[in-house]
Amino acid sequence: MRIAVLSDIHGNLRALEEVLHDISARSVDLTVNLGDCVTSPLWPRETFELLETLGLPTVRGNHDRFIARPREEMDTESVAFTHDALTEQQRMSLGALPASVDVADGVLAVHGSPRSDVEYLLEEKVDGRLARLRPDVIAERLGDVSAGLILCGHSHTQHMASDRRGRLVLNPGSVGCPRYADNADRLINEAGSPHARYAVATRRGSSWSVDMIAVAYPWEVVVDQARNNGRDDWADGFLGR
Repeated sequence: MRIAVLSDIHGNLRALEEVLHDISARSVDLTVNLGDCVTSPLWPRETFELLETLGLPTVRGNHDRFIARPREEMDTESVAFTHDALTEQQRMSLGALPASVDVADGVLAVHGSPRSDVEYLLEEKVDGRLARLRPDVIAERLGDVSAGLILCGHSHTQHMASDRRGRLVLNPGSVGCPRYADNADRLINEAGSPHARYAVATRRGSSWSVDMIAVAYPWEVVVDQARNNGRDDWADGFLGR
């Protein structure tokens, strides 16, 4: 079995299109989306509409949950922009996505951790940066999850680790926002480039092999879109400036 794993698209239609094209050449059996689908000052509605046509198994990210709240509860410019770009039905459908999905036998998909969509599963914030967790802490955050492969997003950081029970946790990185463009603390921008990131997990017998993939695309178009929507700060954050 080969599973393509996407996460944190954040309304970056151009990155998503390029990733989908890359996946089409890799003979995968299934593609799963780990959430935070559309929030950004980019193309939220267009991204929603493309994802709707794909019908991918999709987990609800924290931003998907946020966007279903009333307009007065939108607490960032990107969330407010996204709220206004979507129809009420689109917002409600994002909020109604499941918190976790059993993707296949022994494979669990979540956004953050199994217990919270805002908790990192593989990292913790230390002095403004994301530090990787010890295997015993990962095991604690996984709790009694029985799956051998756990797929998670949220941190936008592409890597994987095993816990003390041998459970493998895979974070594919972010398709559309590898850097925290909305975060004033730029030290947290661990990704070294704006490449669109995803992963392919391949099961051979009882073991999983993983390809971590970074796709180049014309991200200057993304930067221009953010600037056209009045978000020079987001554009600079995306570029790591």
